[in-house]
Amino acid sequence: MNDFSSALSTAAGGMSAQGRRLRHVSENIANADTPGYQRKLVSFSPDQDSGVRIGELTLDARPLPKIYDPAHPLAQSDGYYEGSNVDLLTEIADAREAQRSYEANLKMFDQVRQMSSALMDLLKK
Repeated sequence: MNDFSSALSTAAGGMSAQGRRLRHVSENIANADTPGYQRKLVSFSPDQDSGVRIGELTLDARPLPKIYDPAHPLAQSDGYYEGSNVDLLTEIADAREAQRSYEANLKMFDQVRQMSSALMDLLKK
């Protein structure tokens, strides 16, 4: 049974990690037009217990674009203000990848659960 619980733990850890990734992608998309907003990035590393460890949240180091709009309330004396470094195309691709990874982990979780149930049925006979 240890292998079953290990597989369930790995799948649950993957779902948790991808869920957090989706949350940050959603925040990035929601703030794509917010002046001065830096894109949030989440990193993963292998973990012996749950299969994946969620790293610390980091901010994208790419420079913020300068946008010319002298009428904007945040515009400086030269008429420019800092925009957001969020690229919606990248965020949509990241969201799709995270969603598919989540679904793959969910399928693995369900398969292990079904195998465990089938084993219990066999042992009862």
